Amino acid sequence: MRVAALYDVHGNVPALEAVLGEVERENPDAIVFGGDIASGPFPQETIELVRSLSGARFVRGNADRFELPAPDPEAEAAVRWVRKQLDDEAVAWLAALPETVTLELDGLGPTLFCHATPRSDLEIVTEATPDEKLLELVEGVDEGVIVSGHTHMQLDRRVDGVRWVNAGSIGMPYEGEVAAFWALLGPDVELRRTPIDVERTAAAILESGWPRAEGFVEENVRTAVGREEVVPLFERMARERGER
Repeated sequence: MRVAALYDVHGNVPALEAVLGEVERENPDAIVFGGDIASGPFPQETIELVRSLSGARFVRGNADRFELPAPDPEAEAAVRWVRKQLDDEAVAWLAALPETVTLELDGLGPTLFCHATPRSDLEIVTEATPDEKLLELVEGVDEGVIVSGHTHMQLDRRVDGVRWVNAGSIGMPYEGEVAAFWALLGPDVELRRTPIDVERTAAAILESGWPRAEGFVEENVRTAVGREEVVPLFERMARERGER
């Protein structure tokens, strides 16, 4: 079985459509959406698109839970706006998604898909996470390959027989490059990058009404956030939460 792992779409339909065109050419056996599907400029449209895909599997992310209060007034306004765009059935569908999915993949064997870690949709793993912490996160997990997202940066790391993969982000990557990032799994791990139409994406988002549209376009569409900026922030957050 070959699987396309598409994570952290964040309601970015133009980026998702670009990736799906490439996925179609690869013709995998399944697509796994790894959470944080709808929270962004096109929430209802994103849900309708992903649910129209035959054989797609889904994992729930932290942003799919619409938790309030959010960390700051801007974030809270964005959460409320996204929730308002969704009908009740879509909200219920997101809430009912599983926290993990396990599939048997060619060449990789049993592979567990989660949003952040197998035990939480909020815990942070980056390239700077200590090996001993990574092993703690997979304690009691039988699968030898873990596919995650949440931090929006691709990763393929091996520690004591465990392979930890971060598929990257479709809609909001922190890779220092304007593109959409995902993974093709089986018989090995291929970390993929798909170009996007920058001006088309920017124009669509600016017209969406999303409260964060202007800032997002300037910071994440017309320019790119690099991992060298983000990894120290994530690791500091993890220390403050007691995760390190």
